[in-house]
Amino acid sequence: MLLRIVAERNGSAVISFILTLKRLLSALWKAFKLRNFQALFVLVLLMLLSGTIFYVTQEGLSVMDALYFCIATLSTVGHPDFVPQTALGKVFTMLYIVVGTGLFVGMAGYIAYALIKKPGGMENGDGK
Repeated sequence: MLLRIVAERNGSAVISFILTLKRLLSALWKAFKLRNFQALFVLVLLMLLSGTIFYVTQEGLSVMDALYFCIATLSTVGHPDFVPQTALGKVFTMLYIVVGTGLFVGMAGYIAYALIKKPGGMENGDGK
């Protein structure tokens, strides 16, 4: 009986996850039709690329660790184990946080806008 209840709960959790993922992917598809979102997306990718290159070359991180640190930093989650060791790394990280977080939050705002906007309300491509 207990296994059946757990299976039913897990089944509904999986269905809920799939439906939420479908909504998110639909919102991303809608957001990509907006020129401002496209620009923010490219800028965020450039921030991730530049940050990854910097932390690999200046701080000696692996590519995966550097990319992970960049994504954790831009998404405001943070990275508990890594602290830049050089003065240049610390200055770069401060600038990276200020500029990159703004871009990342702006991009997330467009995704949220696409999630709550009624169908057909985003025709002109700039979110207005």
